Amino acid sequence: MRDLVIVSNRVSVPQAGRQQAGGLAVAINNALASHGGIWFGWNGEVSDARESARCTQRGNVTYATLPLQQREHDEYYLGFSNEVLWPIFHLNLGAMNFHRRFAETYYATNERFASEITPLLKGNELIWVHDYHLIPLGNALRRRDVDTPIGFFLHIPFPSAELLRCIPGHKRLLMQFLDYDLLGFQTPRDQESFRDAATRILGATVKGNVLFHGDRRVRLGTYPVGVDVDTLQQESQHSETKRTLMNLRASLGHCALIAGADRLDYSKGLSMRLGAIQELLEHYPEYRRKVLYTQVASPSRCAINEYDELRQKLETQAGHINGLYSDLGWAPVHYINKTYPRAVLMGLFRAARVGLVTPVRDGMNLVCKEFVAAQDPQDPGVLVLSEFAGAAQELDGALLVNPYDPHTITQALHQALQMPQEERRQRHASMLKNLTHNSLTQWWQRFVEDLRYTLPHALSTLPPARRSIING
Repeated sequence: MRDLVIVSNRVSVPQAGRQQAGGLAVAINNALASHGGIWFGWNGEVSDARESARCTQRGNVTYATLPLQQREHDEYYLGFSNEVLWPIFHLNLGAMNFHRRFAETYYATNERFASEITPLLKGNELIWVHDYHLIPLGNALRRRDVDTPIGFFLHIPFPSAELLRCIPGHKRLLMQFLDYDLLGFQTPRDQESFRDAATRILGATVKGNVLFHGDRRVRLGTYPVGVDVDTLQQESQHSETKRTLMNLRASLGHCALIAGADRLDYSKGLSMRLGAIQELLEHYPEYRRKVLYTQVASPSRCAINEYDELRQKLETQAGHINGLYSDLGWAPVHYINKTYPRAVLMGLFRAARVGLVTPVRDGMNLVCKEFVAAQDPQDPGVLVLSEFAGAAQELDGALLVNPYDPHTITQALHQALQMPQEERRQRHASMLKNLTHNSLTQWWQRFVEDLRYTLPHALSTLPPARRSIING
């Protein structure tokens, strides 16, 4: 079995007695524990000096981390990654803030990562690179004579060719994808967007799920990220979760809880969501004093102006709604700008009659999957979900809405609040079945298995079902 090398922008080193940061960190650690290998990336620190990678051993896994220099943090991470790529890939051209130095530092930082990783390689590993921060890493490794299979997984959506063209240097960026052996996307829609961009902009050709350009052959695949249903259901019975649930139910009284929990980001559609709550209270006065909307918005990228402006806008909007409709002993909106442990969020989800998840664009969105997993199967809540979340293709029991139209969200909220228990059970059972089928473990296992068999001579030994997926 080949060792596995995983490269991501951030690395989560396990600490004794401390829960992992999130489900994806758990999945990556499980993949590495199964194969042995290295997890390489930024440790979250910023240093004035240019430091080399520090290695920490945990069992058969080496965690190789390094700090970013201030310029790298400001221009590679905040700049090109999150003020150019993030807005474009999430259909928000107006938020793009391009500077040539951002692009230069983005490529230079990927070169630095490649230079730090290469001495750690034995030469027979599988290398799995994650997300938009590290698109050029495969090319940088190839130029350092790394010839082992390298795969790349994009966690966020892939934009249309027309939107991609708005990035100065977009052709160079797109070419970087072609140095990988396997490209993974969250949904068939994202894979198709990449195929279209590669054929229209680069002149590539596609046969089945294989893209050809010059002497390069790149396999494409769809690997929807899942959640660990069993673990989440166990967490729903955790003492902290039960305590949160008990306190929430005591404070709610006879109110039905509408719950949202998102990172504070313009891609999450939070302002339109608040607009829908205002419309619900305006056009359905019977819900006044009968519902409570709790929105947790975890702080994110506070150094970027757009995020600070969004925070102020949402606080003003929530205050306006409360000013219009609050009564003694009741306020309709409970807006919280802080981060909570997952056990607390699981309690929030389990107490909710409605889960409101309406991003304007999302690669997958795991919050909606966690909401489904947290529910009591005998008396589940209803999921109101944006049709532009990648998860919408799996969660067939959700009420799908257009997040740009608060009226459709309002109508879905009304339907959810009036939905009979038996229909809620049926919808929840169908979604839970899909989540179990596309679990977090199956996600990484499928990708690593397909990466292992990217070499032509090895493809014939792959099980027929997987071989047909790779060949298209």
